[in-house]
Formats: sequence, C-alpha cells, structure tokens
Amino acid sequence: MRTEDVLAAIATGLWRWDNASGTVTLDGEAARLLGLPAEPVVLPEVAVRSRFHPVDWNEINGIVNLAVAEGTLAEARLRIMDVDGRVLRTVRSRSKPVANRTPEGSTDYELIGTIQEIAEPQPGTTAAHTPITGDWRRSREAFLLDAGRALAEARSTAEVLRVAASLSMPGFSPDGLAVFGVAGDRLSIIGHHGHDPGDEGPFSDMPLETDYPAAEVVRTGRAIYLPTPEDYKRRFPASWPLAQRFDRVSWAFLPLIVAGRTMGAWMAAFKHPASFSPDERSVLTTVARMLAQALQRAVVAESERELTTGLQRSMMPQLGPEIPGMRIAARYVPTGGGLQVGGDWYDMIPLPSGRFALVIGDVQGHDVRAAGLMGQLRIAVRAYASEGHRPDAVLSRASRFLAGLCSSPESDPYGDDGGQDSDFLSPRFATCLYAECDPRTGMLEVARAGHPDPAIRMADGTVLMRPTAGGLPLGIVPDTDYPTTRFTLEPGETMMLCTDGLIETGGHDLDTGWARLRAVLESDAHENPHENAYENAYDAPVPGAGTAAGQVAPPHLERLADLLVQAVHGPSSHHTTGPLADRREDDIAVVLLCRESADRGQGTALPHPARPVRRTVLTVAQVEPERIAGVRQQIRELLHDWADPDQVDSAVLMVSEMVTNVLTHTDGDALLVAEAIGELGARRLRIEVADGSDELPHKRQPGEMSSSGRGVLLMEMLADAWGVDPRGEGKSIWFELHEQSKTDADPVF
Repeated sequence: MRTEDVLAAIATGLWRWDNASGTVTLDGEAARLLGLPAEPVVLPEVAVRSRFHPVDWNEINGIVNLAVAEGTLAEARLRIMDVDGRVLRTVRSRSKPVANRTPEGSTDYELIGTIQEIAEPQPGTTAAHTPITGDWRRSREAFLLDAGRALAEARSTAEVLRVAASLSMPGFSPDGLAVFGVAGDRLSIIGHHGHDPGDEGPFSDMPLETDYPAAEVVRTGRAIYLPTPEDYKRRFPASWPLAQRFDRVSWAFLPLIVAGRTMGAWMAAFKHPASFSPDERSVLTTVARMLAQALQRAVVAESERELTTGLQRSMMPQLGPEIPGMRIAARYVPTGGGLQVGGDWYDMIPLPSGRFALVIGDVQGHDVRAAGLMGQLRIAVRAYASEGHRPDAVLSRASRFLAGLCSSPESDPYGDDGGQDSDFLSPRFATCLYAECDPRTGMLEVARAGHPDPAIRMADGTVLMRPTAGGLPLGIVPDTDYPTTRFTLEPGETMMLCTDGLIETGGHDLDTGWARLRAVLESDAHENPHENAYENAYDAPVPGAGTAAGQVAPPHLERLADLLVQAVHGPSSHHTTGPLADRREDDIAVVLLCRESADRGQGTALPHPARPVRRTVLTVAQVEPERIAGVRQQIRELLHDWADPDQVDSAVLMVSEMVTNVLTHTDGDALLVAEAIGELGARRLRIEVADGSDELPHKRQPGEMSSSGRGVLLMEMLADAWGVDPRGEGKSIWFELHEQSKTDADPVF
C-alpha cells in the first residue's frame, strides 16, 4: 500500500508550498479538506489563501516565519471556509520549511507538510472566533502590549531584568528566568529570577564551546526548546547535572538578537510541563526580541551616563583645603535631558597672597562643546589667578582667551566646517563671577562678567541681593574692563553664588526666581532638619555635592545647599512655576561661602541670646553714580521687616541725599555702612557715609526754586540723631532712627 493511500485512509492530505514560485501542490485528500474536488492539483497561492479564515492566514504567516528562523516544525490550526464565509471544518497543519538557493543566489524556502481534520468546530457554524483562535490570541496580544510598554520604559539593565522577572505569560508562566551575556568568547549570567543567591555560580563564566543550551543558542542564533527532562538529558548530557538540581521539567532558551548580532541568551524554565506549541513559541520569541532591544537600550544609556558623569566629574574640581573661619559647600546638577553635560562650573583657587578665590561661571549651551569650553576656560581662569592677578585682570585675560579660542582658525582643521555642524564652530560666550576673599577679615573683592549678583544671608536670616559692578560676558569683546566691588562678609553671614539655572529653571524669570530662592534662604528649615519640608518631600541624594577637601561643611550649610537645589528640582517647584512656562531647563551650579561667627561651636547656650547685628557695607564709586539706585534698594531690603514704613522711606531719602552729596561735592568714593541693632520692634538703625574730603557739611537756606542745599535740613527733620565725625583722612556723616510702630491714624485737629 502506498503512503498516500495510508494517509488518505486516516483523512490526512499532503501538500507542498513553493514560496519562490508562489504555487501550492495538493494531493487529492488535501484538496478535499480545503473544499476542492478530491484530486491532485497545483494552484496559485491566492486560490489556497481564499480557503483560509483571514485571521488564521495572518497567524500561519507568523508561525511559518518562526519555524524558518528556528529550523523547527510549523504547526497551526486553520479554519476552512466556503464561498459564503461559513466554517466547513478545522484542520491541523504540520510542515517543515526546507531552504532552497535560487539561481540568483538568494535563499528561499518551501514548506512540505500534512493537513488533517480535527473535531471542532461543527460544519455550518459561522466563522466566529473560537476560544483557541480568539480569546487566547486576544490575551496574548494584550500581554505583549503590556510587556513591550514596560520594557520600553526601563532605563537600566537592572530595571529591564526586574520587568522580565515580573512578566506573566498567558497560559504558561515560567518560574525561573535567566539572562546570559556574551563578552568575547565567554558566556556569563547577568541577571536571574526564581533562583537563590549563589545558584548562578556554575554559570557565571563559561566558554562558548560549553555543552550548555545557552551557549549553543549564542553560537547558532537559534532557539532551543526542551519540553521534558529526557530531552534535556539526551541533548545536553554534560550540563544536565547542573540543571537537574533546580527541579524544573521544561526549558526554553532563546537568542537575544539586535541588528543581526546575538548579544546573549534568555532562559525560561518551568516547573510544570510545557509543550511549546507554535503559539507559545511565538510569544517567547517576541518577548526575547523585546528583551534584547530593551537590554541594548539600557546598555547604551548606562554607557552614556557613565561617560557623561565621568566627563562632568573630571571637570568639576574638589573644593580646596580647609580655611580657618570659613566653610564652603557647592552643588552641580546638569540639565535633565540629553547627555547631561553642560557649561556651568565652579572652582575654589588658593592664591599666592594667602587668600582664596571663588569662581562660578556658565558657558553658553548645554552640549558637549559647552562642557569642553567650560573645562578649558576653568583651567585658564585658575592659571591666571594662580599667577597673582587681581580679579579684574583675571576676567579680562579670560575674556581674551575665550574670544581667541572660539574664533581661532586652528579650531577648524578642515578649513571649513569639514562636514561638521556649523554650530560646533560658532562663537560662544560665558558669564562668570570671580570673588577674591581674605579669610582673616572677610573682605571680598568681586569682579563680574554678565553673571547674576551674589546674595548675602545675614546672621539674623535677612537676605540681600548684593549689587556689584560688572562688565560684558566673557568672549564677546576681547579687551573688556571689569570693575571690582569690595564688601565685607560679616561673621555669621553666608554668601550664595549661583548660575541662572538655579534662578530661572521651572518657568521662572529673574524676579520670581529670586523670590523663590529668598524664601528658602530666609527660612530656618536648614537649621532644624526635622522641620525640613523639602527633605521630607524629596529625599533623594543631590548630585554634584562638593565640600572642601579635608573638611566637613557644617550640617546647616550642606542642608541649605540641598534645599536650594530641591526647591528647583523637587516636587514643590512644580507648584510655583513662573510666567515663562515653556522655558528650557538649564544646568545648575551653586556655591555657598559661610564666615563662621565667633560663638559658633563654643557650646554656650544663652537663655535669651541677643539678636545678631544686621550690617551691610557698600562702596559707590565716582564713575558709578547709577549705583545710587542700588543703594536705595539695599536699604529697603535691609529694613524689609521694619515696623514703620514711613521711617524706611525717610532712611532711603537721607541715604540717597548723603551719597549724592559725596559724589557731587567731593572727588572720592562714598563708603556706606548700615547697621540695625536690637530686638524686633525696638531696634536702632545707624547709617554712616564716609568720604575722603575734609570739608564739613553746613546748614543752608535754599531758595524756593533751589535744587540743592537741603541735606542737613532733611537730617534734622527726619533723623532721631545725626552728626559728622572727622577722621584722619576725610569725614563720616551719620544718622540714627529708632524703630517705632506706626500709629493707626494721625490726630485730627
């Protein structure tokens, strides 16, 4: 009896599908099962396709492609329909792909297999989805969508492995997972789930020639399915003892392939028997592909993070040696997107004079070139400062250096853009603030190149924005002058230097950004960690922390640095966005310099400690009369909590008159010292303005139309006390105001 007769007797047909020619050869029984006359026939592919349910046709395409990739049998259930769309019968197809090389040299395949009728569904029913082809397929698609979404969101190798361990496949779920990676000719396990710690020992480092399923998968690029322990023992007898102790009964090993390269293998092990049907293999293969892509993305992301973090850390200096009486804390946070490198920097430079310099700056841009220019500029500024140049000279030389660096022909080795982005060779500028500090006296000399002014937090918590003279940003005009400003950091005061990213990030402009930072600086949260609302809401470590080498900054200074960054990056910052809601996020650099008070750390706790003196010192040069407006603002900020607003207006008016007189009637600069002493509600304000002239003021009787001569009259009318103190060189004019509450209403006569 012929084989065809035997198969026909058991209702099994033979068919051959030639993919190259697009024809299908059927024997008589196969033609009958497809609803055609029961005789051998050769049909075009489209004629056979019309006999299958459309959903099943799409399904068999995926199964055939999977079988071709794995070199295994293709098995599928197919519904046969008549011309009216009714299901005639359900058949099971089993076929084997056979590769053929075409005359053109390409590789194609043909399927050779059988087709056999199975019991369901009954003839005459509509072509609705059956539980096999409907519910299971829908649950599988939902699972793959969820798995793809979860793997796409994973940002590190550890997250990818956690997602892979949590996958619950429809109908069959592995209880043991392992991911193997390839390094050279070695295979190692990089993550596992469902095993005890230490179980990975024998698999942690294996040659690729090892008789182990994962090694063979990496060598061949094809999946291996082991439905039973007998299959495992028969195919891999050498490694069977290693797998036997885990009490698993089925295993699937699949290659992790990205862009045609096998980067590893994925093992799924089952304690319950798994037959690995075509649908199950299709799910496993799809998950393996998504897992490979997720791992590749994670590896690339981790490499970029490691590179950029190392680059940025190598450019960020360690703050210098311990400075008696001074404490420093610093933070750097790169922008949230891209490579996370940028042009912000800070530095602390010991000077030959025994002083030290604090530098903070921001090179234009948030890219690799900005980071490179920042590194070069930081080194140049450090070199100029170490030579002993004054602050103005340091910035002038740095401006020439940056201008030459960005416009030098040598920066373009090709003579043109060389195919590179033209922006990579475009000029860049940088803002910078250079402050030279005498740690013994607290005297600061500040030169500023387009950078935000420093802020001073006084011992009693009052915050002043310290106006300083400044020039153009570095690199715009090579030969630029940068005037210096002198002031004293009093004991107990803290100076904050920052880049504009700390002010404007989160949709703020300069005004709203300063208001946000002022609230943090003036709060007492950093003094008492238990009352730190920001830390409770956002307790992740802040990157870029810096303290002086060999010293530990006071806890309150470190907490204040964290609070400033967290106020911008923490959850609370999202509730206080400013008017520029679409503003791009920026890098952040911040440096805090604290001059310790004499009683800090002495362990003496007074029952009623005296309120610290609120004191500020300003210099107004002859060439800067426009800074009188800044002086008025300083006095208003100094007296922000004064009880009587009218007294504040009086103080501002008298200070403006005193400073204007110095600039008008003398040839020198005006030195202003303002002090508020005492408890709230009963304070005494004393303001002195000194100059180098020996000519004393005297009372005049200005005419009705006179524009001057009323200074002494104002002092007599508005001040509680005033006077003139001659000095060795020059004089000092002063006045005092005693704080008093404003009356509710003026008396009516």
